[in-house]
Amino acid sequence: MIGAPSPLQAEPIPPEMKPRGPLLGGILGAGMFLMGGIGLAYEYTFSKLSSDLLGNSARQWAIIIAVMMLFMGIGADVQKYFQKQNLVDKLIASEVILGCLGGFGPLVLLYVFGVAPAFFTLWQYFFICSVGLLIGIEIPLVTRINEGYAKDLRYNLAKILKMDYIGSLFGALVWIFVLPRFVTLIEGAVVLGIASIVVAGITLVCFRREVAHPRPLLGTIVVCSVALGLSLAKAQGWTLHAEQHIYRDRVVFTDTSPYQHMVLTQSRAGVITCYLNGHIQFKSEDEHIYHENLVHPAMSIAPRRDHVLVLGGGDGMAVREILRYPDVNAVTLVDIDPMMTDLAQNHPIFRTLNESSLANARTTVFETRAVSPAGPLEVYAPFQRAGRLQDETKVADVQIMNLDAVRFIEEVPGTFDVIILDFPDPNSVELAALYSQQFFRSVANKLSADGILALQATSPYHAKEAFLCIGRTLGASGLGMVPYHDNVPSFGEWGWWIGGHDGVYGEQRLRRLLTDLPPLTVETQYLRSELVDASLVFGRGQLSTEYDEISTLSSPSIHKFYLMGWQRAL
Repeated sequence: MIGAPSPLQAEPIPPEMKPRGPLLGGILGAGMFLMGGIGLAYEYTFSKLSSDLLGNSARQWAIIIAVMMLFMGIGADVQKYFQKQNLVDKLIASEVILGCLGGFGPLVLLYVFGVAPAFFTLWQYFFICSVGLLIGIEIPLVTRINEGYAKDLRYNLAKILKMDYIGSLFGALVWIFVLPRFVTLIEGAVVLGIASIVVAGITLVCFRREVAHPRPLLGTIVVCSVALGLSLAKAQGWTLHAEQHIYRDRVVFTDTSPYQHMVLTQSRAGVITCYLNGHIQFKSEDEHIYHENLVHPAMSIAPRRDHVLVLGGGDGMAVREILRYPDVNAVTLVDIDPMMTDLAQNHPIFRTLNESSLANARTTVFETRAVSPAGPLEVYAPFQRAGRLQDETKVADVQIMNLDAVRFIEEVPGTFDVIILDFPDPNSVELAALYSQQFFRSVANKLSADGILALQATSPYHAKEAFLCIGRTLGASGLGMVPYHDNVPSFGEWGWWIGGHDGVYGEQRLRRLLTDLPPLTVETQYLRSELVDASLVFGRGQLSTEYDEISTLSSPSIHKFYLMGWQRAL
């Protein structure tokens, strides 16, 4: 129709929105860049907090980000009802509200989880939906404001969406690599909130001619800035107070790394409990039962114990038990989290529990993610064994490597006489990869011809199918293994698998070695050779199953079985 506007033509611009040059358009683009990064960082923060508190990280991240995107769409639709007048006021108000919700939300959720857990989900999705709604409102709102500073709709959309997407990448990189180096998760949320308020303040100053209510907005920005600044200063104390409501005993330490959230509590009787992402990692009163069962059967039947590898176990307690054997020449500990190994080396609580196992011996820490025979791992080849003093006073070399166990196993040269796998339970898809056929095959390739492998394998009672799935997967990886179990009071009935290459260690030979085990040659608090023999006996039907699935990277059955077992137990 003659005279009809082109679909690419901008809407008529109200008088107060007349073009004022490319500068303001550039400011809008920069603001969209920052808010795009802040918005994505908010999504990550709420997802990480929820996975720390509730577990099942893959599900939490997937659901939370999906719900946020849904409400971003709803927000984009809602803004169409906003009148053209005072659009800048509405943009500034949305940035301020977003800063407060995103900045204070994680701390509020942490407090609610401890004080009123029945209402946690309600508050959780209030913040998630509100933040998503506001992010969704902002993008089209900025686009409408930018109509006065863009050539036409094509350039307008291209600029705003481009800056939003680039900003999202920037926000992800900052959230992953920068914020964890300086602040905790709760402090990081407050920093993001302050950044949102700063963007609102800059917008108010630069667009003051278009702002209808500058004084109320300025006052609100000042009040919110002060409140968030106070929150940042008090964040550590408030976080400790909030977490104290979650735990029965007194919280004596809390910290968050890019990999996990750690809390240490101490009871009136002096019992230390370590929680990782809300799950009990150990209790000082009975951790020796777990670690002695994990280490000593394998060390006792291994033909040689010269070079021992521990994957996981960054607390140093498995290494503590290994170092009791005088013929151990070298121990390599691989744990992805530098926070854990640093605490195990330097924190007085950990050093007491692990008997300074990572501090007394000569320790080398590799924080690099790069592993190659031409790199720092060349030290594995000779280990200066020929020149070492072979006497009872020698101290084993201990190397700590903070890198991913999968990459380490794939690239490290040489083999090991004993390999101990001390990983967390497969309660997420990421951890399930450490119980996959592909990973077990890689581990088998690094085990010497007659070497011994032992690993923790969750509860054969509460998570029976997961326990048996681990055994099937080990068998499919070329390893001959037998299960054993014991009672660890903090966890209940717990299980392990032990064995080696199936061409060397069949089930009968393994059982004979463990059944005929002579008295242990090292001092232990709990374990005796008679208990090792008894641990091979299971109740009627406890090892029978109707399933035959193994766990692989593409089909992590172990994760499914684990959730199925523990959800039923709870």
